Amino acid sequence: MNSDPSIDSPFRSEPGARDAAPQFVLPLVVRIERGAPPARTDALETSARAVLVILGDERSAGDGEWAQAMRDWQDARIRKVVRRARGAEWRRAEGLPGITVTGKSAEVRVFPPVPLDGWPRELAKLQVSGTDLDDPEPPVDADASAPVLWLNPELDMSAGKAMAQTGHAAQLAWWELSDEERAAWRDAGFPLSVRTAEPRRWRELTSAGLPLVRDAGFTEIAPGSCTVVADHPALR
Repeated sequence: MNSDPSIDSPFRSEPGARDAAPQFVLPLVVRIERGAPPARTDALETSARAVLVILGDERSAGDGEWAQAMRDWQDARIRKVVRRARGAEWRRAEGLPGITVTGKSAEVRVFPPVPLDGWPRELAKLQVSGTDLDDPEPPVDADASAPVLWLNPELDMSAGKAMAQTGHAAQLAWWELSDEERAAWRDAGFPLSVRTAEPRRWRELTSAGLPLVRDAGFTEIAPGSCTVVADHPALR
């Protein structure tokens, strides 16, 4: 989708028409309790599902209460910021309008988009940097019959950065699906896996015409870096 530089992609590093629009950000908050952090891969998968859940929510469509904010956000740069919370911070975050998505060990709450400089007070004070997690055990092989979000093996991203990138990839896949394919994915509970590709497999994926995230380079990695490929069976 966004591998063609002539396309005004929401993830391109070069200035484009989207930069002239008011800028919004999609907040995601991951629950990281002291002594009981979620597994990294589960957090990445849960954040990607959280993005899909809010995209597919009836409040985000038509005349829904979040629809205008979602449209404004998608008309500009597609920014997602992941922050972390625990204890009372998490309880305060849960009190704001949004959706909590639960994985095997992870909890991620996604909120309707807010202006880039207009975060709610309860979220603005949450930490944004240094969010990193580990996998206690290596993830099992991905189910090839379900969507797989493949991470670039050559990039070293914090868990927070990678959560935002997998959310981008899930969103690109969502945009390319038909209404029927979206409904089927939603009705199934948005199954997906996140895995790091082997170098040779990564080269194949990036030339297969699948949705590819090229990061704008606001944090951590160089502008234009290819971060994630969304390998959805309906798009192969």
